[in-house]
Amino acid sequence: GQMASVEAHPEETAADERELTVEQLAFETGMSVRNIRNHQSRGLLPPPEVRARIGYYGRRHVERLRLIQEMQAEGLKLSAIKRLIGEYGSNAERFADLRAALKTPLPAEAPEVLSIAELNERFGVEDPKLTAKAEKLGLLVDLGDGRYEAPSPALLRAAEEVQGMGIDLAAAVNVMAKLQRNSRSSARAFVELFLNELWEPFDDAGRPEDGWAEITESVQRLRPLGVEALVALFRLDLSAEIERGFGEVLERSK
Repeated sequence: GQMASVEAHPEETAADERELTVEQLAFETGMSVRNIRNHQSRGLLPPPEVRARIGYYGRRHVERLRLIQEMQAEGLKLSAIKRLIGEYGSNAERFADLRAALKTPLPAEAPEVLSIAELNERFGVEDPKLTAKAEKLGLLVDLGDGRYEAPSPALLRAAEEVQGMGIDLAAAVNVMAKLQRNSRSSARAFVELFLNELWEPFDDAGRPEDGWAEITESVQRLRPLGVEALVALFRLDLSAEIERGFGEVLERSK
């Protein structure tokens, strides 16, 4: 990693009011003073402003520590975080924007919360094994006290319709597991394309200032594009498979 120039953005310094002691910063972020000092010695946190031998921290320090906490919660090691946000986090603000773009949900349906009773009533089955499998697939998230969240109500509706056709729910859930494996490898391939073709050249070039906006915009386009591409391909394949599958059945029944 290149040593980043620590530039205090003039417009930010004014709003930054560095008035927190290290103890207050620890209280504000729920971190130990020792951890804060460690982040500082690792170059993850800009130094405080020292007045009368006391270091004062500001809003940007709070935001930086929150960003580090979030990234750690997602399983990133500190060495990786340092690589991503640069020495003293010169890239941290831009990285925070990039993360915001990554987190922007697709204009999708809102998750639905159901009680176990509602679930059983909708599907007419009380099968803990099936519920556990649906959880493993991420179709349901256990919220505790007998309530579940369906992150994608559309998937639940699809399961209901399939069941309404007289298809066994357990068989349908097994097919969903197969679909999910394929879908995950498709998603991975799509993201790798972005990382190899866009992020790596940008990273190798030292993450030039004028490239950030473009990278952030690409990340925002990544999801809708991936969904469109996959749906388009699946539609073609599904038509071909229906023709093939039913063609064989009809051939045999002559």
